[in-house]
Amino acid sequence: MSKLLQLTNVNIYFQSQQVINDINLELSEGEIGCLLGSSGCGKTSLLRGIAGFKKICSGEIKVRNHTVNGQKVFVPPEKRNVGMVFQDFALFPHLNVYKNISFGLVGIKEKEKQQRVTELLDIVSLSGIGDKYPHELSGGQQQRVALARALAPKPSLLLLDEPFSSLDVELREQLAKEIRQIIKHEGITAILVTHDQNEAFAMADKIGLFDKGNIVQWDTPYNLYHKPATRYVANFIGQGVFIKGTVLDENTISTALGHIHGKVPSGCRTNCPVEVLVRPDDLIHDDNSPHQLEIIDKTFRGAEFIYTLKINEQQTALCITPSHHNHALNSLLGITLDMDHLVVFTLDLAEKFRQANN
Repeated sequence: MSKLLQLTNVNIYFQSQQVINDINLELSEGEIGCLLGSSGCGKTSLLRGIAGFKKICSGEIKVRNHTVNGQKVFVPPEKRNVGMVFQDFALFPHLNVYKNISFGLVGIKEKEKQQRVTELLDIVSLSGIGDKYPHELSGGQQQRVALARALAPKPSLLLLDEPFSSLDVELREQLAKEIRQIIKHEGITAILVTHDQNEAFAMADKIGLFDKGNIVQWDTPYNLYHKPATRYVANFIGQGVFIKGTVLDENTISTALGHIHGKVPSGCRTNCPVEVLVRPDDLIHDDNSPHQLEIIDKTFRGAEFIYTLKINEQQTALCITPSHHNHALNSLLGITLDMDHLVVFTLDLAEKFRQANN
């Protein structure tokens, strides 16, 4: 599969502050990527660099093997064949849906324009509303119109900047799934920027997790969750907690939850202090288990409860159960461990020193 987007050693400064640090990534034709991270981490700055709204300070950006920003080369945004969906939709309030979508269709006959708009309205499930105005639409409908407008000229690359942030939480993940299907149907390569990992998982084939201008891991959603490259990634993704342990051998770690079995990192020798990532799906509710933990908090989520369990005075863990397993606070919940993907990090020297002096 050919590469549609390539970033090589990209750096961006805002005034004297470096906001993007030596970024390298690739997207193949038809892939959907995501730049994920908290506010201020640099993801939107990188998106603006790809779009051409901001010049990079060094490095190179290629679209379809053509340099659009690099040493002595800068292709303006309107000549990059890149579509953009903005956070606030940016629809023209004085134009109806049809004219909003057809706005970027220049140099083609009116009949072809009508066919393309009709096709897109059908694809985004908005057939028959071409004569309505943006203020007559719901937020989800406005977002679909904004997507259709960006898709209309058939761009090589589609960029989506926090496109769901103004919508209700309940809408976001569902709309993300629908928009993924639409983009895949059109065969367009896309990049989403978001701070919401559920949106990222619902849409993306590849995710780059940002931290202070760096991509700390560029990987599939599955690997980000089950094979985090760093402690930062493990802490950011999911709802896991870290519990302390001691390596007994290359396949066993002793913890307050008992012995945990799995492949221990090669750098960990016997008696090496480590932290083990424990996520809610690693703890299985089992009333017959001899291992019982006290319930110190519980959250009802309709189909399930999330229980906070006390491991010891310093450590807690989360466990998800179907909601018909309704256990009282301060009662005991039986659990067994099911940790197929063991995620372990050695304690650094600063942490060892802090523990030794507590």
